[in-house]
Amino acid sequence: MSSKNKGRAVFDLIGRVLLAFIFLFAAIGKIEDYDGTRLYMVSYGLPGGLLPVVIAVELFGSVAVMVGLWTRWAALLLALFSTAAIVIFHQNFTTMADQIVTLAEVSFTGGLILLAVNGPGCLSLDAFLKRGKD
Repeated sequence: MSSKNKGRAVFDLIGRVLLAFIFLFAAIGKIEDYDGTRLYMVSYGLPGGLLPVVIAVELFGSVAVMVGLWTRWAALLLALFSTAAIVIFHQNFTTMADQIVTLAEVSFTGGLILLAVNGPGCLSLDAFLKRGKD
């Protein structure tokens, strides 16, 4: 592998980890404040029983993206999840903070779409498993 490709591989890995970190952090926060999160979801008309699914999507999706396992599917799932979060929870644009949160969610979605299209790079479990089949 050339030094140019090694550099790209490292940046692919760093980008995946940074992109997915917010979802891991959010899942942990939801676990730590389970009742508060459930009540928040209910206040938006969602069933509280959906919370374990939300946590699982964020937790397993983020870890899959970070390690590069089923990366395209995990990134697509998280992009769809983010789109749903934007539509359901981020309709308030009254303050700059609200606008920034919404635009950050939109940006994460864009990054996840790029990851779903371009794949995880060669420093990933997907690439390792593919090499094992060759």
